[in-house]
Amino acid sequence: MGMNTKKLRSRIRSVDSTMHLTRAMGLVAASKMRRATEGMLNGREYAAAVERTTRLLARCPECRRSPYLRKPGNGKTCLVVIAGDRGLAGGYNANVFRLAAQFPDAEILPVGKRACDRFGGGERTAEGFSYADADEMARQLCEGFAQCKWERVGVIYTKYESMLKQTAEVRWLLPLRPGKGASRSVVFEPNEEEMMQAVVPEYVSGMLIASVRESFASEVAARRAAMDSAGKNAGEMIESLHLAYNRARQGAITQEITEIVAGSGGIKRR
Repeated sequence: MGMNTKKLRSRIRSVDSTMHLTRAMGLVAASKMRRATEGMLNGREYAAAVERTTRLLARCPECRRSPYLRKPGNGKTCLVVIAGDRGLAGGYNANVFRLAAQFPDAEILPVGKRACDRFGGGERTAEGFSYADADEMARQLCEGFAQCKWERVGVIYTKYESMLKQTAEVRWLLPLRPGKGASRSVVFEPNEEEMMQAVVPEYVSGMLIASVRESFASEVAARRAAMDSAGKNAGEMIESLHLAYNRARQGAITQEITEIVAGSGGIKRR
């Protein structure tokens, strides 16, 4: 049958093994999707609640002197960059890093193993990122901003739009945008300035946890789509290889028959 068919058989086994692996990884991603989506929705709800309170405070005249409301200058930028813990998720990590490259002078705080590997700075996993982690990072960001270490603080995350679409974006956290008009519909105790100092770290923490949860849901969705696509491509490749194998096998058998017939004719002529 010749070496050609042997190589084809080996290639078929290799692609078949890859197809089973991608299917298994796709099933794992599918099983994580429900939990990831639930975490994302909870994170969005929490972030929306603290953001509403922060916006109310930003409208109060008493808070206009807060360092969190100062106008951004040309100083240094700090970015929390959220990437995945693993690869094999299509362009998920590459899109995040491509966006981060647009801020070459920014100080980076990475979240996710791939981001930590690229930028250094510890081992913060995206899947295991907790509210305690968000609180600790928020305090660090708020203190640095209040002390004018950075002029603006943001987070690069991946926005989940659907199972087939996820987009890397920058979400700016600090400085806060001052609201228009005074708000007297809500009374803050003991006073607005103290509430601002207490609420802003909660706001930043809420936005961080929401961004990480949304990024993780996007990563799981991207990996599931990538594995589905890889499995489909592997199946099509196996069909093509089987067709090539059958043709090669048929060609080898035909050649053997031709050689036998030719040899038989030579014996008769003698």
